[in-house]
Amino acid sequence: MTTNKKASSLLKKEVGPLTFGTFLRSARTAMGLTQAEMAVKLGKEFSKSIICDIEKGRQLVSPKLAVKIAKKAGLSEQLAVKLCLQDQLNKAKIKMKVEVAA
Repeated sequence: MTTNKKASSLLKKEVGPLTFGTFLRSARTAMGLTQAEMAVKLGKEFSKSIICDIEKGRQLVSPKLAVKIAKKAGLSEQLAVKLCLQDQLNKAKIKMKVEVAA
């Protein structure tokens, strides 16, 4: 099993269905950061409220922003892009699954 599949399985078991928001929340809590501290880590265009909205699924992120967040937070870029694209399909009620390869 690849590292990304192991991480996905663990996250799904611990927090339920995987979304970009649950991915971000899991990573943030694993780093021991508050939403405000995560916003500072990610840069000036982020605020605590934006982090909260992303984690709660109220705000979707683009693939470009998902990669930026993953890089700055030291997370898997591939998994971040997969989850953000899957969130967009789910919101549009399109019953397809996303697979991302580097």
